[in-house]
Amino acid sequence: MTSRGDRPPAPDPLPIPVVDNHTHLDIGRDGGEPPDPGEAIAEATAVGVPRMVQIGCDLPGARFTVEVIDRYAGLLGGVALHPNETPGLASRGETDAARAEIERLAAHPRVRVVGETGLDYFRTGPDGMPAQQNSFRWHIDLAKRTGLALQIHDRDAHDDVLRILAEEGAPEHTVLHCFSGDIEMARTCVERGYHLSFAGTVTFKNARQLRNALAVTPLSQLLVETDAPYLTPSPHRGAPNASYLVPLTVRAMADVLNVDVPALCTAIADNSERIYGPW
Repeated sequence: MTSRGDRPPAPDPLPIPVVDNHTHLDIGRDGGEPPDPGEAIAEATAVGVPRMVQIGCDLPGARFTVEVIDRYAGLLGGVALHPNETPGLASRGETDAARAEIERLAAHPRVRVVGETGLDYFRTGPDGMPAQQNSFRWHIDLAKRTGLALQIHDRDAHDDVLRILAEEGAPEHTVLHCFSGDIEMARTCVERGYHLSFAGTVTFKNARQLRNALAVTPLSQLLVETDAPYLTPSPHRGAPNASYLVPLTVRAMADVLNVDVPALCTAIADNSERIYGPW
């Protein structure tokens, strides 16, 4: 295992290029400096990950996203107000202004995602849940009005995420980012036509439940991501994550699914372009 703070070596390149479905180039791990976007893209491209979706999940991050996707052809963008942001915005009376700015930024032609939105009950207690749920409903509506994909953050809130999606009606392209549910939730999502995006967590030794969920997900509904700079795949858990480490997760997924790596790469690439459009 790589020690915390050490930079893992580059893995063997993938045989067919794939997309990192969710990364945060505006964030540094443990308070460190964010990566240089050009360097991060070049390193990822060298191992078969030439395209990625940059996610800005607060107002500064969303502004950064719209700026950086104009500079790099390998990037598309997503903008939203993260569920952990929403209770504070509500308490300060800033919700309407923040939503107006997100809606304006979402009109950028290279923004293809409303997200990450959703629910996070790990850091928010009962007092913050109504604001989170209200915000989630608003983002679902925005994705449907704009025709953009929806990327969902779900932490300790599986039942409410599924309930609200059913009540509101999910957008055509709905992605459970960093899927964390069990096999039954995976089956429900598959039946509803959602896409499941797996991160480095699927490689962790204690993630048998997650691998069981992966095993029942059809290739046509699979995506892969880093959620960089977090969730670094084994054997480098705890070190800074980046898109160049996606091959480790892809190969672990192929083992679980009992498919060859080129077939999985092809499916991930095809799914990504179907959901987000051309880069």
